[in-house]
Amino acid sequence: MIGDEERLLFANDAFYAAFVSADIRLMNDLWAAAHPVSVIHPGAGIVVGRAEVLESWAAILRDGEGFDIEHRDPIARLLGDTGIVLCYERVGTHHLIATNVFVRVEGEWQIAHHQSGPAPVRAKQAKEERRPVH
Repeated sequence: MIGDEERLLFANDAFYAAFVSADIRLMNDLWAAAHPVSVIHPGAGIVVGRAEVLESWAAILRDGEGFDIEHRDPIARLLGDTGIVLCYERVGTHHLIATNVFVRVEGEWQIAHHQSGPAPVRAKQAKEERRPVH
């Protein structure tokens, strides 16, 4: 029997599967309908509201050819009926870091927020160069 953390990671995998395959119907099914949702795409502003969030995904996935994207090193955090997954993304030659927030609805994890932005360089750096901005 799989537990909540495994189910959360499975929902996160499904999110990236929708992205890889440019499957807007699957992407639509993954986003929460009964909770507020939002997204912050790399280099873009805040998008709030289910219709607006799904339109932003439709614009990204419009060509239907899929994406060269992978996610790795996911870290799952459970906070009652909220789940957070932190992971790294590689989209083409871009290296990003992401936060995906899920809500549990009738036993299923649905995404409520996705934010992705540039990841720090993973090569060894001096300690002063590794400090976060805030």
